[in-house]
Amino acid sequence: MTFLSSCTTETIKNAALSLKNGHLVAFPTETVYGLGADASNPIAISRIYETKGRPSDHPLIVHIAALDAMGQWAQEIPEYAITLARDFWPGPMTLVLKRSDLAQDFITGGQETIGLRVPAHPVALALIQEFKAIGGKGIAAPSANRFGAVSPTTADAVEEELAPYLLAGDLILDGGQSLVGVESTIIDCTGPAPMILRLGAITPLMIEESTGMIALEANPSDIRVSGSMASHYSPKAKVILDVIAVAGDGLIAPDQIPTPNGVIRLAAPSTNEEYARVLYHALRSADQKGLQVVVVLQPGGDGLAAAIRDRLQRSASEGPHQVNS
Repeated sequence: MTFLSSCTTETIKNAALSLKNGHLVAFPTETVYGLGADASNPIAISRIYETKGRPSDHPLIVHIAALDAMGQWAQEIPEYAITLARDFWPGPMTLVLKRSDLAQDFITGGQETIGLRVPAHPVALALIQEFKAIGGKGIAAPSANRFGAVSPTTADAVEEELAPYLLAGDLILDGGQSLVGVESTIIDCTGPAPMILRLGAITPLMIEESTGMIALEANPSDIRVSGSMASHYSPKAKVILDVIAVAGDGLIAPDQIPTPNGVIRLAAPSTNEEYARVLYHALRSADQKGLQVVVVLQPGGDGLAAAIRDRLQRSASEGPHQVNS
């Protein structure tokens, strides 16, 4: 059965109807590909958890069409959250807010909060808007991968990983490679000031410049969110950080680092933006090549580099694989 589809206007209309009818639709965002379902349909949401092998107490992020939909899903929204939404939506930022009655336990993992995002990818926005036009209120979408695996940044990666678990009526929309490449920044907006729950492309400095408030990183947070487990984003190959690669190893490192003899170069990014964009594809290619070890030289600095290091340190953890989104 073929699930992969190009993104014509007709395809997006059909995908929105599939969501309305309780099916799953994987779709591109600027961060990674998401596995979407009708956020108000508990049976459809249960299929996300089943397909991913995701623990049912892990909340899902609801993707909405615009800032004005926040009030459907959240209440007691602070002014700084509205400021962040105005400045960075559509974009790679998720806001965690106090939930409304619409946000039920099957979406929130039993918590009193809801994560909301307006993605920047044109296919994602077109799908959400078409879904809204036929009565949908939001699309719940964690990353389109199995429990603990590396997030997909192409439609082919989604199909390779999830096709055995999809059913007739489910779809994968092909919108090209994700441009950011790491998951959205998650910001807790339930307190007097923003608190970062997951690092991403929207950096602490950007948050401070937007709100005039210093955004601290939660450690730990009482709110469960995607991507917060110690072991995460893990390929089958063993990831080792900041050592010298030897023959037979894979290597991900900045382009100024030479490739030792016998080492398989997986990526040589020249900027942090490129590093984030190619990271997950490179980790997946290690498994496709059957490598046992991937050596990764981490980027230095703040901002996006810190988000990359966060993903790499979880990927290299020896703990049990956990879910990402």
